[in-house]
Amino acid sequence: MPKVTFSDGHVWNDHVLGISDGIVEKFCPLSEIPPGAILAEVDGVVFPGFIDLQVNGAGGVLFNNTPTPEGLLAIRGALYKQGTFGILPTCITDTSHVLEACCDAVINARSEPGILGIHIEGPHISLERRGTHSASEVRPFDTTTLNLIRHLRDNDVFTKITIAPEAIKPNEIGQLVEMGVYVAIGHTAASYEQTMQAIDAGARGFTHLFNAMPPIVNRDPGPVVAALNSDAFCGLICDGIHVSYDVLRMAIRAHAHTDRMFFVSDAMPTVEGPDMFELYDQTIRVFDGKLVNDEGSLAGAHISQRDNVHRALTGLGLSLEDALKMAITVPSTILGAHHLGSVLGRPQDNLFIADQEFTFIQSFTNA
Repeated sequence: MPKVTFSDGHVWNDHVLGISDGIVEKFCPLSEIPPGAILAEVDGVVFPGFIDLQVNGAGGVLFNNTPTPEGLLAIRGALYKQGTFGILPTCITDTSHVLEACCDAVINARSEPGILGIHIEGPHISLERRGTHSASEVRPFDTTTLNLIRHLRDNDVFTKITIAPEAIKPNEIGQLVEMGVYVAIGHTAASYEQTMQAIDAGARGFTHLFNAMPPIVNRDPGPVVAALNSDAFCGLICDGIHVSYDVLRMAIRAHAHTDRMFFVSDAMPTVEGPDMFELYDQTIRVFDGKLVNDEGSLAGAHISQRDNVHRALTGLGLSLEDALKMAITVPSTILGAHHLGSVLGRPQDNLFIADQEFTFIQSFTNA
């Protein structure tokens, strides 16, 4: 019997998981336990695995460098150790050949548990706000990407693409939305007006809000204010490095719809892997807890979704329920897969147990 369980967006106390043949078939208060049921004590917080919609790599594997089903399974396996069940593997700005290989890998691995689709981050972004993305491959939206996305959708693959409004026309955003694509805004220098045009055209979210975006200025509010004034979903990296905790607190309070804020890791191969890897012929290293390229710029994040939750609890001061909503419930909602946020009907190996501050996690099966 777990003392605390997170399911369906809520923290439940003194509830029981009825497990039969490795599947949670009942979830109910202690008072509703059937006569003769065998009880097993579980010490900690039981929760369905995290859902991470922005994963570049883990376990020493970068998706761009290893765009294969085997690479995806290695990334998923590494993050499973950190309590993440499902991921959107992310292909960052690269050649059309690499993007095609990433798309094919996800199509071929789409039946694997935890491979939930693909996130295409670039190449249709702002050159000025590209961050560590390759300048030579940044380009306007083109038919090559459109055709690859059409192929993904024809194979029923959930597809998220991060674009800059200045790199794509509103009618092109509308075309993607009609195909069922989740369009997010990121790596952009767009004005408030340009950003709102993209939202009006059907863009539903923002990628790592604040990062690779212009700052808020009183007469030039830019994409961040557009995001907070809209009903769009906003991904946040909660490592205290990409965005300060004080700014994150402000953003969470300020959003017009607080149930649209969620955590992403932006994880790189150093998570559950060695402390350096190669990207665009540069060596990316862990330095003072952050990932930097040869120029000293941030290059992804050295965290998992578990770290986001731990720091949300200890750094942001969020409640357990709110932190887990942002790491499980809201991402599941974006995917249209609400069952991923529930313990009911789930196999045991989809569930995990953590201590109250999420410093330690283990599989429920191994508890």
